[in-house]
Amino acid sequence: MDSEKLQVINSEEEDKVWIEFKKTKSPQLRDKLIRQYMPLVKYVAGKVSVGLPASMEFDDLVGFGQFGLLDAISKYDPEKGVKFKTYAVTRIRGAIFDEMRQLDWVPRSVRQKSREIEDVISELESNLGRPATDAEIAKQMNLSEDEYHQTIMKVSGTSILSLNDVWSSGDDSDRLSIGDSIEAPSSLNPDVQVEREEIRKVIIQAINELPEKEKMVIVLYYHEDLTFKEIGQVLEVSESRISQLHTKANLRLRSKLTNFRKGII
Repeated sequence: MDSEKLQVINSEEEDKVWIEFKKTKSPQLRDKLIRQYMPLVKYVAGKVSVGLPASMEFDDLVGFGQFGLLDAISKYDPEKGVKFKTYAVTRIRGAIFDEMRQLDWVPRSVRQKSREIEDVISELESNLGRPATDAEIAKQMNLSEDEYHQTIMKVSGTSILSLNDVWSSGDDSDRLSIGDSIEAPSSLNPDVQVEREEIRKVIIQAINELPEKEKMVIVLYYHEDLTFKEIGQVLEVSESRISQLHTKANLRLRSKLTNFRKGII
């Protein structure tokens, strides 16, 4: 992440602030940390806003992300060896997605089309034992490849699938995520910790099984924290093509993880 986007105090002072805050829970230190990392909320909101309809206001996304920042500050443990910015991005992005789900901003027809594509991918890849090609998916849907690509672009704004939140039944108590795996709360009993580790392995396997370009987009977007425009420059393709690859990767991942929950894989 560009260091100029965050006015970060030096590492040694930052560590001292976190240690003191964890000891005292000082409201003054908490406010200092909030001010320190607010630019991070705007950064994540900016990334999430790409491809969303104009009705979804940037300021609203920032407001949603603030809940994630507060949650991250409350739960962050510097002794885990994970940088706060890395940890917080997961929480901020997750909070934004949670609020967007509650708003139910996706038109029903678009959501149905997204599920239809996921179902087709699931069926094809279960039968083929490999990632289905665009031609195979389009044929199964009785579409030309061009029509399939147009459909992908229509659902691109709905395929926001953060890899820190791919395992949720809609019940907060059943929410399992990579972020939680990093956090590894000591309050979890061993059975839950084992289940979460298993889910993390499934997510990693699902990513590794993606077609190469889709996997690169997922890694660069979620792990390297690049924007679609920056990924396009790396892969030497248009930003719209990156958006399309991102959408297709997310649909494949959601299909695989849904199958796993159902015990199909």
